[in-house]
Amino acid sequence: MLLSIIKRRLSSPTTEGTSAGMGGAKLGEATHAREVHHPLLEHQRRHSRPFERILINNNFHLVLGWFFSIILPVMVIWGWEFWDSIGPEQWAAIIGCSSAYLMATVSVQQLAGLPHVKSYVLVTPCVTLYYFFLLVALQTFAVEYDHLYVLITYLVGCASSFIICLAISVFSQKILAIVPFGKAAELYESQGAGWCLLDVPSLDHVRVNGVVADLQADLSDIWRRFLADCTIHRIPVYSSSKAMEMTCGKLSLDHLHEEVQHGSLSPHEGYEALKRGMDILAVLLVIPLVLPLMAMTMAAIRLDSPGPAIFKQRRMGFCCRQFTVYKFRSMYTGCIGKGFTIDGEDPRVTRVGRVIRKYRLDELPQLFNVLKGDMSLIGPRPESMELTGWYAKDVPYFHYRHVVRPGISGWAQVMQGYAADVDGMIGKLEYDFYYIKNFSFWLDVLIIIRTLKTLVTGFGSR
Repeated sequence: MLLSIIKRRLSSPTTEGTSAGMGGAKLGEATHAREVHHPLLEHQRRHSRPFERILINNNFHLVLGWFFSIILPVMVIWGWEFWDSIGPEQWAAIIGCSSAYLMATVSVQQLAGLPHVKSYVLVTPCVTLYYFFLLVALQTFAVEYDHLYVLITYLVGCASSFIICLAISVFSQKILAIVPFGKAAELYESQGAGWCLLDVPSLDHVRVNGVVADLQADLSDIWRRFLADCTIHRIPVYSSSKAMEMTCGKLSLDHLHEEVQHGSLSPHEGYEALKRGMDILAVLLVIPLVLPLMAMTMAAIRLDSPGPAIFKQRRMGFCCRQFTVYKFRSMYTGCIGKGFTIDGEDPRVTRVGRVIRKYRLDELPQLFNVLKGDMSLIGPRPESMELTGWYAKDVPYFHYRHVVRPGISGWAQVMQGYAADVDGMIGKLEYDFYYIKNFSFWLDVLIIIRTLKTLVTGFGSR
């Protein structure tokens, strides 16, 4: 589509065309191109100047933070010519802290590229986690190290990285210009970027990171030439569906056919195999820790209401294979209702059920589903057979959702919570398809982080 726009730009006269949305004009009204002033577009792209490119460069942030967090404490504690005065304990601390800090920073940078992520919020948890791994490794291999230096670099690393990430998040926030036709205009109220709604095909007095347009809309020739000019001058032009992915973390159901045509809903097989191995290892490590909690939960369920502690239900799973999912029972037995939880206060839910649902404790038996290979720790939630039948009728390509293993927690659960109405279910599917398209290690890590937050806050309980 964009290639055709550029071709039309090269073949069309520059002094004629029609305009839509210029100074209040409607689609199809004629306006000459000379009526619109086109500044030098290369100057209208944000972060295009040399000093701006340096400031938003991840490698620059990495080196800057490493200097303040690791090298500066060395110079303060042991002097400028520290390499002549320090021993093996100090070198072990320097090398270990450098590795921990650099891995933490790279992790934050990778996660910051995902939607709705504030890098400065992740700094302290990531630095703390990698320093914990460092201490475990040093203790395991009985390596002598300088305790004071490790403590100082940890504190300075958290503080300096937080300041750097906070400053960069403000400076590098995306500003996207919207061509106000078709579905692109619907993004104006969404979160995730600063939006600039264009009245005319010009970027006068505004610098942007890109331009968003519904390339399927019936745009006039002058708007198409404007998009071509933006591309030629290295201002990215995004389709409305791509902008929705970048800023909202969703994949529009209206554009599923395009993803199918491009083959982008096929997960990476190498990571798929690696993830399966990590699932098994993680479950084997976690089950001994949660068995006492599971035993107490089962006892509470049996004392609260009659019936078995474990609930079983047929769900649609990997490669459209049905399987039996295990959960702690959270409803009274013998109640008649739909195959899913209704919105609001569901009278079928028990007192204990409300608590275990809020903190996701009812999902713990699914760890055994993961061991069996029916599920993964992270993935789209498996739907009941009743809901699967509904979706399959109304959503083309719905079964592409089963190209990955369903999960105990997923992108839709941490972003939206439980969905019980039509709009909520559509949003859930859009999050699920985003996950499938962007199936990756770092997206799984982000979901794990937000799942831990859910366990503490109870967000999205039903």
